[in-house]
Amino acid sequence: MPSRREKRQTEARAVATPRIAPICALCGRPIPEGVPQSSHHLVPKMRGGTHGPQVLLHHICHKEIHATLSETELARAYNTPEALRAHPRLEKFIAWVSKRPPEFSSKVPGRRRARN
Repeated sequence: MPSRREKRQTEARAVATPRIAPICALCGRPIPEGVPQSSHHLVPKMRGGTHGPQVLLHHICHKEIHATLSETELARAYNTPEALRAHPRLEKFIAWVSKRPPEFSSKVPGRRRARN
């Protein structure tokens, strides 16, 4: 059990250290507290990525990824943040959303990818 002194030191550190907002792995903007965010499995759970790596994204960025790419495409070719950023449609999205404030949220239009 921590002593009173240790408790005070822990509380002082918590107050003295400002919380740094996490950074979105897609657009690179900070994710402020209270802004919708999502954890994205780099390999979709349906394709064996249940216990695989995950990244934190703005909810709008996460919705754009899934509106643009299928689960199979995500598993095979776009399973890293760098690969996602290199996709032509996502590059355009990133250029567009990076001009908006971190709190920006918008509806993502319907499905963009063609059904096979």
